[in-house]
Amino acid sequence: MLLRHGALLAVHLRQQWIKRNGEHMSLEGLPGLNHRNLAAALLEVILAAGRIELGYYHTGVEVETKADDSPVTKADQEAEAVILAALARIAPEIPVVAEEAASAGQIPDVGTRFFLVDPLDGTREFIHQRDEFTVNIALIEAGVAVFGMVYAPALEMLYVTLAADQAAEAKIAADAADVANVTLESCGLQPIHCRKMDMSGLTVVASRSHSNEETEAFLAKYEVRARTSAGSSLKFCVLARGDADLYPRLAPTMEWDTAAGHAVLAAAGGSVTTVDGGAFRYGKAAAGFLNPGFVAWGRHADE
Repeated sequence: MLLRHGALLAVHLRQQWIKRNGEHMSLEGLPGLNHRNLAAALLEVILAAGRIELGYYHTGVEVETKADDSPVTKADQEAEAVILAALARIAPEIPVVAEEAASAGQIPDVGTRFFLVDPLDGTREFIHQRDEFTVNIALIEAGVAVFGMVYAPALEMLYVTLAADQAAEAKIAADAADVANVTLESCGLQPIHCRKMDMSGLTVVASRSHSNEETEAFLAKYEVRARTSAGSSLKFCVLARGDADLYPRLAPTMEWDTAAGHAVLAAAGGSVTTVDGGAFRYGKAAAGFLNPGFVAWGRHADE
């Protein structure tokens, strides 16, 4: 059941959706899974989720602990409820694997195409009043993250794939007075690109909340000029906008943690591989959607 802020926003979003698009619209109305059309359909939704989170971020929220000992708040739950309601309207035929629903045992059967949703990535950052938390929506096709939308409401930054080889960013305040009128065309999207890596001196972006000896041993094999930290899926976006070269994560993550950022990075010219250089795939239902360790890269010098 939708919760306090989420219920009101869901009603509003449904009314606006019907007004703009009619009662029923699915990806059948988005030719060839057009990235731009999907991004346009999800823009209001991801901003609404960010607005919910900012409400709790500014006033405080009670923290609960899930069965896996990770934290969860009403901000996570209400943001996810709004996103799931929207995806059920936009693409009712496509299953959705979402973090909080999955934690409650609500995991649909997924085929070759499904959405991955992390309504609040970086819950620890959120709880400790650090701005680096994000809303993440991704579309998976045959194990590949083909579309991603990452929104950091406290930083007012949106990152999105507009084509298989086109990523963009925009500065959008989720709580602005005119946010209901924001469109993909009016929000000031600017293209972003990975920079070519200089292997003689790499800039590494690392997790603010997670590190381990394996990561340090991996980095010891490279010439590292500088290191920076970031929370949540923003680490992928730091690479995508050309501000760093390498992001290793040799600790467990879930597919919903990485898919949207991975898609943005790939569209900007970067890549994500397993630690041994293999393809990094999605849809690992038998493993509970648990990821192996991975390495995210900027653009290689020969590309």
